Amino acid sequence: MASEINRRDVLGGAALVGAAGVGRLLPGDGPRSVGTALAQENRASTPMASVTPHIGTPTSRVDGRAKVTGWARYAAEHIPSGLALGPGLAQGFVVTSDIARGRLARIDPSDALRAAGVIDVLTHENRLPMPDSDKAYQDDVAPAGSPFRPLYDDRIKFSGQPIALVVAEDWETARFAASLVHVEYETEAHVTDIYRQRDKAVALKEPPSPAEAPFFPPKPRGSPEAAFAAAVVRHEGEYYVPIEHHNPMEPFASTALFEPGGKLTIFEKTQGVQNVQRYVTSVLAMKPDEVRVMSPYMGGGFGSGLRPQFQVLLAAMAARKLQRSVRVVLTRQQMYALGYRPAMIQRIGVGANAGGTLDAMLHEAVTVTSQFEDFHRQETGWSGLLYTCPNAKYTHKLAHLDLATSCDMRAPSAATGVYALECAMDELAVALKLDPVELRLRCYSDRDQNTGQPYSSKALRDCYRQGAEAFGWAKRSPGPRSMRDGMELVGWGMATGVWEALQMPIAVRVTLSANGHAEVACATSDIGTGTYTIMTQVAADRLGLPLDAVSIKLGDSTLPQSPVEGGSWIAASVSNGIVTTCEAVRAELLRLARAVPNSPLANAAPDDVTFVDGKLVSRRDPSSAVSIADAMRNGGINPIVEERPTTFPHDGAHAHNTHSAVFAEVKVDEQLGVVRVTRLVNAVAAGRILNPKTAASQIMGGVVWGIGMALHEETLVDHVFGRIMNANIAEYHVPVNADVGDIKVIFVDEPDAIVNPLGVKGVGEIGIVGVAAAIANAVYHATGRRVRDLPITLDKVMA
Repeated sequence: MASEINRRDVLGGAALVGAAGVGRLLPGDGPRSVGTALAQENRASTPMASVTPHIGTPTSRVDGRAKVTGWARYAAEHIPSGLALGPGLAQGFVVTSDIARGRLARIDPSDALRAAGVIDVLTHENRLPMPDSDKAYQDDVAPAGSPFRPLYDDRIKFSGQPIALVVAEDWETARFAASLVHVEYETEAHVTDIYRQRDKAVALKEPPSPAEAPFFPPKPRGSPEAAFAAAVVRHEGEYYVPIEHHNPMEPFASTALFEPGGKLTIFEKTQGVQNVQRYVTSVLAMKPDEVRVMSPYMGGGFGSGLRPQFQVLLAAMAARKLQRSVRVVLTRQQMYALGYRPAMIQRIGVGANAGGTLDAMLHEAVTVTSQFEDFHRQETGWSGLLYTCPNAKYTHKLAHLDLATSCDMRAPSAATGVYALECAMDELAVALKLDPVELRLRCYSDRDQNTGQPYSSKALRDCYRQGAEAFGWAKRSPGPRSMRDGMELVGWGMATGVWEALQMPIAVRVTLSANGHAEVACATSDIGTGTYTIMTQVAADRLGLPLDAVSIKLGDSTLPQSPVEGGSWIAASVSNGIVTTCEAVRAELLRLARAVPNSPLANAAPDDVTFVDGKLVSRRDPSSAVSIADAMRNGGINPIVEERPTTFPHDGAHAHNTHSAVFAEVKVDEQLGVVRVTRLVNAVAAGRILNPKTAASQIMGGVVWGIGMALHEETLVDHVFGRIMNANIAEYHVPVNADVGDIKVIFVDEPDAIVNPLGVKGVGEIGIVGVAAAIANAVYHATGRRVRDLPITLDKVMA
């Protein structure tokens, strides 16, 4: 059963059921599908109420009640039908390596196997057969290189690597028995320090194909070195961002349900169920219909769930080997062996003329990846999307370390690359004695400087204006240490944000019943961003239905095709996909309505008809209408089922981006050096906003993460042992309520008829971009001390 959400279910249902989602059964009903129950209930009791447009209306999450009441089940909470948590569902616990590089000289599970309740211990010596080729392990978003293969051989590639899986009748026994597995290593010299590997970093060359170009530095333009040397005002600085780890509320977990005949249904924490399904079938040599992956809910992903993580393969392998259902849940500490935002050293040189416009931009980045994969994003070219500069050079190098492969983390490359860029622009403004906003306006570009393309829309000037007005920027005293509140120094800083407006091919199925209930199905995920809700809103709008007449199925690999959810592309992709499919449904309904005896719409053209209140209504004469029920009953069709793919033609004539202006206030204790972010304004231009309520929540979440990036977050590695020292949320600091002041979100009106039919750009990433830089610039304004390496801790402020 796919996850299914209906607004009536979460706002007032009697009983919520379903192993993979939320539905409502009527009192006295036996087991049946959620869709059937909804259809009968709607047919019996749902009047057609007048509706207003749902797109653009602040709307509470349709899955909200299910989440706050605990009815929403996550990957580690699913139970096979008729199976208790004890006998039947085995529990796995991962044994991890203590060294960063070397090999397993000996692994002895005999003591663990003697523990009561232990079923088996899987190692590289007794696992199921695994393929030898790298291709078999490459998922949809894998970088170049050789993907990690859990339990493949005796090689150790990073500390925390899984080397065994203990399977027991209960989780506590499995965890205890894991401590009994005896391991001996042959260690080899390792390197985990980016500064030690900096001189050996390998420069990225030309992209291997046009499709890979967005992940590589833009081509240089002009004569950047000469222009920088000749510039009237120059700034050059080095900026550092440490490794940061995702710390979502939900740990990674997989529940692999073994079915008769050897098929697997896997409840998984992932941002792409079909990606995981293809990965598992490839590695375990299974047929596509033998593996079904489901992820109805996700407790935060932020990029960590784009690729299949090792626990899913371990759970699936154990289930196949033991022929019983197995669950594997990672501990918080073990999650630090997964991907992370790569550490980055950046050098930026900016040169300007006396008029305050840019003459030269030199931007070099060195980022971290593993020894076995070349993960990278386009770190250095963001200035070309913001500022006019005739001479620019961008360089990106990879430092290979004995760590797990780095990965995407919210606004990958922009959050880090724009941090350095916007701090450098602030330092240039100080050197020019210009207001930071004024400098950016003088350097403003209406074209993507890297490609020469104009933007489909760019309302960044309005972001500066509206953000500055809401913040009160005009009252800023320009000199450092010139503003004070009692014993605290006050600083005001700002920065620009930029992200891509991406969209991906997708398919959507819509099933419309004669009672006026629509089911919308797509394999996409809701990673907590509100996808259930926006899908409901768009479908309700296009079919003229109230929200509670629409239910959503998602997070199921058997549903119509979807890309992984990331990059802020799902809102644009799936909403336009719904429009495409709903147009096919509308066309069929109009055909049926024309055929109704004495139909008032017999000669109506498609553009002459709108859908309101469960009816097809003439735009010219609102009294001329045919109900959906009458049209379908007369045509003898129930339900109407349409499935359509949606693609987005390549637009080589325009650049598509979102933009923001971030204004931050900090207060710094002059004696202790403690920095507080007391208020922040983020003005965002992101095309059409489908749901201002959930979109504002996304921006606020990004801002909070930006506060963490600026002041708190840092993964600390003991380079002697190659081991992460603060692999927990007690010592890896993330912002808590006391760290977050007032946040104001402004959505700047930005119509865009070019980017896609709905004009949607997406907001998941843009909220964090520029926040760390605005805070760093505010700290300088407060203290006069420029801290270029994150996080900005009190020791750096007081140094």
